[in-house]
Amino acid sequence: MPSGYKFVIADDHPLFRGAMKQALLGVGDVTTILEAGDFESTKALVAANEDIDLLLLDLSMPGTSGLSGLISLRGIHAALPMVVVSAHDDPETIRRALELGASGFISKSASMEEIREAVQTVLSGGIVAPAGIDLGVERDPEISDLIKRLQSLTPQQARVLGMLAEGLLNKQIAYELSVSEATIKAHVSAVLQKLGVDSRTQAVILLSRIGGDSLAAAVQ
Repeated sequence: MPSGYKFVIADDHPLFRGAMKQALLGVGDVTTILEAGDFESTKALVAANEDIDLLLLDLSMPGTSGLSGLISLRGIHAALPMVVVSAHDDPETIRRALELGASGFISKSASMEEIREAVQTVLSGGIVAPAGIDLGVERDPEISDLIKRLQSLTPQQARVLGMLAEGLLNKQIAYELSVSEATIKAHVSAVLQKLGVDSRTQAVILLSRIGGDSLAAAVQ
């Protein structure tokens, strides 16, 4: 059995994945570093590797939009520490990522030493955010309410919501999760109720609001 750390780097830029890999090789005993260049590959790696110690997640990869990817991945592996790594390091995006379950946030402008320190902090059970940034409080009452509603979802409900955002039908979600279509209908109903909406379309539109203005504009 490998005794070192197992990391996943999820980013669509190969050069940046290479730089992150170099930074991670300086963190203790690293046995495995897996890489994904799009959201589908990221989900597959997370689902297939229960022993991952840390996921480093870019917010604007092909296949996902903003923080919805974080929500979906937490539904797949709720206990996995996830650190968002993004060039969009405004206070709103950082704060919302942490409120939605990220264990940390690393700016893409961080130095290798800062990346290593942040990763080591998270591996030790801590939470990290870029130094010198006042995260403040959520000024948009609708977003604040939405975050609370998203926090109330169970891991399976979060996973189903992520699949709804991908446009999958109930029968497709049931096949992916190896459960009955009736079970998925029950999950969808629970998700709609917790989000306070009447339809799948409204739920997806609501989810799309969570990326933060600067990020949402960048990934459209």
